[in-house]
Amino acid sequence: MSNEKTINPIMKQVLELGPPVVFFLIYLRIRDNTYTFGGIDYSGFIVATLIFVPILLIAIGVLWAMTGKLSRMQIFTAFMVIFFGGLTAWFNDERFFKMKTSIVYGLFALLLGIGLLRGQSWLAVVLNDSMPMRHEGWMILTKRLCAMFAALAIANEIVWRTMSTDTWVKIETFGFPLALVAFLFWQISALQGYLIDENTKAD
Repeated sequence: MSNEKTINPIMKQVLELGPPVVFFLIYLRIRDNTYTFGGIDYSGFIVATLIFVPILLIAIGVLWAMTGKLSRMQIFTAFMVIFFGGLTAWFNDERFFKMKTSIVYGLFALLLGIGLLRGQSWLAVVLNDSMPMRHEGWMILTKRLCAMFAALAIANEIVWRTMSTDTWVKIETFGFPLALVAFLFWQISALQGYLIDENTKAD
């Protein structure tokens, strides 16, 4: 028997999208400040990063308590934020947290690419129950999403290496997620012909 529980969709979105927005707001508030801990000066960006880590963990914990489960992506995201947030604070270097985004998107592209080389869509393994689709459709979506993740990884490298921290925070918080959501909606619409009607499937 599954322990999974239903949750209000709006609450779910708040718990998933709220922490990055809170990070953005905190950063805007303290970005020009310098904080001294243990005789070491830390920028507002690094302090905002350290505040973001427990906020994200609390949100994930609440989501787990309310739904009874966590996705692999949520667990992976929590690990990456803790790991690179820790490196950012330990080395007092904001570049670690900025390159986290490139590594996350790059790993997603790599994993999907490995599946494609094996003739498999690992997206289907994760999402087929919620969006039944023929194998051909999953392979097309996986190829395109693999390319999209690779493009986002490259874009993040360009942004954080060539633009201001303010610009990176805005693009990281809003630009990349909105681009990915828009891309997914576009692809789902384009692949409607490959979707499997559950009623037809049951006949």
